[in-house]
Amino acid sequence: MASDPPKDDIPLLVARPQLMLQDTLHAEIERAADYARASRSAATRRAYETDWRIFIAWCDARGIESLPARPVAVATFLSTEADSGIKPGTVRRRLAAIGYFHRQAGFDPPQKQAGAGAIQDVVAGITRENGARPTRKQPADADALREMLRTITTDDLRAARDRAVLAIGMAAALRRSELVALAVDDVELLPEGLRLLIGRSKTDQAGEGYVVAIPEGRRIRPKALLLAWIEAAGHKGGPLFRRLTRGGALTGDRMSDRAVARLVQRCAAEAGFDPTQFAGHSLRSGFLTEAARQGASIFKMRDVSRHKSVQVLSDYVRDFEMFRDHAGEKFL
Repeated sequence: MASDPPKDDIPLLVARPQLMLQDTLHAEIERAADYARASRSAATRRAYETDWRIFIAWCDARGIESLPARPVAVATFLSTEADSGIKPGTVRRRLAAIGYFHRQAGFDPPQKQAGAGAIQDVVAGITRENGARPTRKQPADADALREMLRTITTDDLRAARDRAVLAIGMAAALRRSELVALAVDDVELLPEGLRLLIGRSKTDQAGEGYVVAIPEGRRIRPKALLLAWIEAAGHKGGPLFRRLTRGGALTGDRMSDRAVARLVQRCAAEAGFDPTQFAGHSLRSGFLTEAARQGASIFKMRDVSRHKSVQVLSDYVRDFEMFRDHAGEKFL
């Protein structure tokens, strides 16, 4: 029969379950925080962190408390941002970031506190006085993309990857975050082309997934370029588009969304375009621009782009139908 523990050890035996419970609770709290962070994309979190640092610096310079912040302080901050030339869309994002970090710290966001009407009025005034039509980057349509692909003249691993990134990004109208999130297992090869499973996107935050079809193609040939990359890389699973070292060696890490934007701008510059007019989104808008030019219906375009609203798509179509069957064609 086991003897009773010494009396000196009894407090330790009592404390040990409590310590274990504290460790378990701490781990569970950390996991909950992970899920909370996952509610925003990596790009959004980076933008919010920048916005939050700007707000903190503004408060510190004026001796104002940033956390928790009073609605009047936030309204004044947003006003000074607008006066310094910050666009209304960025001002609204600054406000969203302030609210996000308040919730993360366990405080009610300023826009939900008493006196939040001051914030709403300031934002409405900024939008009314400084609102402007959003500027679009140049789309990498079929002609532009072919010129960009021609600038990649080598046959090494980086060239194979970069060709596939440009072709698939445009052919599936992908956001750059969706493009780099693709895994090898998300690709299904078919005689007609490819099927891609988009696991999570801006309009599918729940991660239910969406399947996009990509035809074989005769001009850009996205399927052939993707197969060339997969064969060259030799990876059987994990991230589809991977980061390469400076020496061109394959790593196990995903290619970053910023690297996609740099690739688009570099190829645009080498093709003779103004690189400042291109961005990662140029691949997505390039598909929609070309589809509208070729007479595709809004609904067929949405099958690929996955827009929840057809308003954005109708703008692409309208751009190419403004002079078609114009009401004044016969008398002007």
